[in-house]
Amino acid sequence: MAVLKGGRSLERQVSLRSGARVEDALGRLGHDAVPIDVGLDFIRRLREVRPEVAFIAMHGRDGEDGTVQELLEILGVPYTGSGVLACVRATDKVLAKHLLTEAEIPTPNFFAFNETAFRDLGAADALAAIEERLEFPIVVKPSSQGSALGIKFARSAADLPAALVAAFSYDSKVLLERYVNGRDLAVSILDGEPLPVVEAAPEGDAFYDFQARYEIGRTRFICPADLPAGFTEQAHEQALATYRLLGCHAFARVDLMLGEDGELTVLEANPIPGFTETSLLPQAAEATGISFDALVGRILELALEPTAA
Repeated sequence: MAVLKGGRSLERQVSLRSGARVEDALGRLGHDAVPIDVGLDFIRRLREVRPEVAFIAMHGRDGEDGTVQELLEILGVPYTGSGVLACVRATDKVLAKHLLTEAEIPTPNFFAFNETAFRDLGAADALAAIEERLEFPIVVKPSSQGSALGIKFARSAADLPAALVAAFSYDSKVLLERYVNGRDLAVSILDGEPLPVVEAAPEGDAFYDFQARYEIGRTRFICPADLPAGFTEQAHEQALATYRLLGCHAFARVDLMLGEDGELTVLEANPIPGFTETSLLPQAAEATGISFDALVGRILELALEPTAA
């Protein structure tokens, strides 16, 4: 079997860590796991290894957006996780937000632009209307980046241009979203069943950014999250509805916010959550008595089942 990791995305280092942990677990489970750092020789390496299955431990570009999945399907290699369509839907935050809105799954209000709108259609002149409808602070996100990469906060109109420039440096399409002040929650789903809710509480007043996600000690994780009555069930329901809407398969993670106003909203879904020491899926599995090795083994078993998308 092959463990696909690394690649060329900005989340490469996280993927290498995820892949290394997966390789170790597969070895303990008795599997012969061959690591493949995905690059220009990807197809050649796959043909050399001729794996019965590919365990995808890639994050971000190429790994989560359906690219690698499409190539594996062309070559007839079964793989872990969601299919091409689900990856496309989940990775494009703008598309996912529109789908959530259409399905009436609560999500913070938003607007989106691509570079063409600003360059050729004068979208900058519409910013005042957006500011009025979303109110400050506004969260500005690249459409197709994970791990909180490129996310900026515009606390006033003066901050918005720089936040947009920063987001456009990561992606040609950006999302402007109403800021929700509250608690960062995540629901991981394994084989169609929600795992315990994890709350990520960054130390001090820090934002749950890339460093807070992956540097040990920067964030306190509470699992199961201590939520008011009924909110765990509500979080599970919204996460499952999102998982099914996007067509995810085998496993995924849905990120939510519980606002100070008591409103629970879905931010996004991640079709290939991390497997690092601070990743939320392994923590949630552990809380139900599923060891890391057992989690990896179950994901591998599910790879041989048909995808939902």
